[in-house]
Amino acid sequence: MSNGGAVSEAFLEVVRRMPKAELHCHLDGSLRASTLLTLSDDRGLVLPHRDPRALARWMRVDDAHNLEEYLSRFEITLAVMQSREELERIAQERVLDAALDGVRYLEMRFCPALHTRGGLSLDEVMQAVHQGLQRGEHDTGTVTRMIVCALRSFPWPHSMEMAELAVAHQEHGVVAFDLAGGELGNPAHEHAAAFDYARSHNLAVTVHAGEGDGPRSIHEAVHRCGANRIGHGTRLREDASLERYIVDRRIALEVCPTSNVQTRVVGRFSEHPMKRYAELGALVTINTDNTMMSGVTLTTEYVSCAQHLGLPLSTLGTLALNAFDAAFLPYAPRVALRDAAAQEIAQLLRDAPALVEVA
Repeated sequence: MSNGGAVSEAFLEVVRRMPKAELHCHLDGSLRASTLLTLSDDRGLVLPHRDPRALARWMRVDDAHNLEEYLSRFEITLAVMQSREELERIAQERVLDAALDGVRYLEMRFCPALHTRGGLSLDEVMQAVHQGLQRGEHDTGTVTRMIVCALRSFPWPHSMEMAELAVAHQEHGVVAFDLAGGELGNPAHEHAAAFDYARSHNLAVTVHAGEGDGPRSIHEAVHRCGANRIGHGTRLREDASLERYIVDRRIALEVCPTSNVQTRVVGRFSEHPMKRYAELGALVTINTDNTMMSGVTLTTEYVSCAQHLGLPLSTLGTLALNAFDAAFLPYAPRVALRDAAAQEIAQLLRDAPALVEVA
């Protein structure tokens, strides 16, 4: 299989049908363009395009020079995510779209503090997103959970407040606590107390690291924050000892390749180190990060990995199962989802003719 090859419709369909789990997806970066347009109209906000397809192209961030510029586009979506109705609708639609893309398990992450500008309390934000996800789960059968994010650039009391909120909602869909936002100059150790609180209350931890900063950021995420998974981890290869530690301890990597190209962490998709990590035996998972800002679906991310990194269907199947293995679900339902996915993937690979491989 050659890098950069074209894919057939048959290949695309097999990947779409492949059972997948999405572990790293931000709610405020994953709206439908049509919904953004409708909700903006309702609020009297003017967008540069009236056609949803044109708006989707404009919202895709291909002109950022770094992570911070990429994140600046989120102010547009946050403007229409300040009421119960808006949050419920956007969360439900995210599940519907994911289910059509073959996603059987979805962890949706967001920072509740960003959705209180219209007067909602933090608890009301949590309830609205949970309600939307539950409606989507009821409609599709796709299992959903929430990850509460704190922002690195905010003072540490914010991260403690978010950790306390996450723990308080453990019985209502929250499975982990995360630290996101501009990485460079905002070290994770400043929020270590929040991670101590989350872990002491038996809540799983994931941390954005190795995206806007180097491997020292990943080191802090693991050794100061106790991360069970790493969001991105793109620059892990710059520290061989840490790389071995991540592989050996089975700390999952939530890889978002297209997003990493957009934020200039890698020069082009074909240079992404995820293939290296997978070959070393790391628990690599493929994710969208933000379906709107990156202009992707989980299926197109898988297909791009085949096109640009030369990954065959069998490897894509292994990476799909990695995501089920790394999910923050309790053990029994996680194994049940993983076993069902493994059976379906095995059948798909048996049925898929050789012609579906990348040319």
